[in-house]
Amino acid sequence: MLLLPFSGLSSQKMTCSIADASMGSSISGICRPGFDLNGDHTRKKKGEFRLFALADPPAYTEKFSPPNFYQEVLKVAREKFTQEISFRSKDKDISLAKALLYVGAENEAFVAYNREMDACSLQNERRGASGASSSPKWDTIDDMPLDGKTISQWLEELDAIAKEVQAELVSRDIGCHLVEVLEAVNIVLFESRGFERSPVIVDSKCSYMHTVLSSGRGSAIMLSIIYIEVCRRLNLNIVGSRVGEEFLIWPQTGNPEELFKISSGRSLFGVVNGSCVADPRSKASDLNSDSLSGLDIATNRDIIGIALANLIRLHWKRASRTNHGLMLTSPLRRVNDTNDKFNKSDSSNVPLLRPRDLRLAIMASEKLLILQPHNWALRRDHGMMLYFYRDYEEAVQELSICMAFAPEEEAEVLEPFVEKLHLLRLESSWKSLGHKGRLTVS
Repeated sequence: MLLLPFSGLSSQKMTCSIADASMGSSISGICRPGFDLNGDHTRKKKGEFRLFALADPPAYTEKFSPPNFYQEVLKVAREKFTQEISFRSKDKDISLAKALLYVGAENEAFVAYNREMDACSLQNERRGASGASSSPKWDTIDDMPLDGKTISQWLEELDAIAKEVQAELVSRDIGCHLVEVLEAVNIVLFESRGFERSPVIVDSKCSYMHTVLSSGRGSAIMLSIIYIEVCRRLNLNIVGSRVGEEFLIWPQTGNPEELFKISSGRSLFGVVNGSCVADPRSKASDLNSDSLSGLDIATNRDIIGIALANLIRLHWKRASRTNHGLMLTSPLRRVNDTNDKFNKSDSSNVPLLRPRDLRLAIMASEKLLILQPHNWALRRDHGMMLYFYRDYEEAVQELSICMAFAPEEEAEVLEPFVEKLHLLRLESSWKSLGHKGRLTVS
């Protein structure tokens, strides 16, 4: 089974509440018999895109200015992602793979932009050095290589996997019975292609579509999305739902009883979800055709939301690695403590985090907010990330919006913190004008 712990984001020092009624919380992948993927197998303005560098940008010369197309790719990738998941589109028409490839393209463009800025800074420092940073041999997002292939080529890779499944069925002279098709998918993905789940997600490459397709190693949610996409190319619709801390997947059928019929020692539901079905500690073991019919089916937007929430959690964990125990809401708990250093309204007291990972977490949060604009807890956490990023103006804006949606008791907690942020924003503006010392309000 594929387990994606999902008791909010608190398990990874996050408090992003993304498990609302419309969303699943974790995804369990589909395993061939005996292969358990969870086992020990060996805004300034709304809509405006803002780009942040890893550090304050140096004074670039015209000769060594970083290419503007990285900024354009960032903008276009966000626009294309937004179009793909647009609520004007039917959910069934959303391509999980395409949406997440645009997420990967935005990430790669951000990293490349900062790499160029670093190179330009170094060249400015060495004004006599020869050679400028190399420009890519592409000028549109459609031509941008992601781990050696373009977005369309990665989509073709999924087509190729589906064709391999068809070839597997033909070579074995197997019919089109549901169990046999699913077993053929498992053989191609987990044996021929060698896909496997990374048990501990510390490498971001396990959480982006193009790098998982390239390396064969991925998180539970990414492997499940690949499985769903391959089955769709075989005209087999896979659906899923949150069950406890797991996300279970099964082929859509009008006769759920057939999913639980035992054949050759296992049920079709067991073939799809692996060993969790037989594990008495899992809620999956208690399911039957009646209870399965009562589950809420996750939408494509829900699944994309789970993938984005994983990215937020991953990059926040990486960003706060040197601040053990730091949670997004930690400053909120301390704001009413008169002895706490935060109450001194000094921006120097804000913990220092790894800026690139923090910005990548913010970018994932921005996209998740497109899917869940009224999720007050998500917007609170987004505002708190902006606070840690020291973008106090944006933090004040997001947290003020959050207070309008949040329960009264939560808004009361946020109010004094937002007041402190106003002072931090004024202090930041004061220092940017060249003033020294702390700004005091009498």
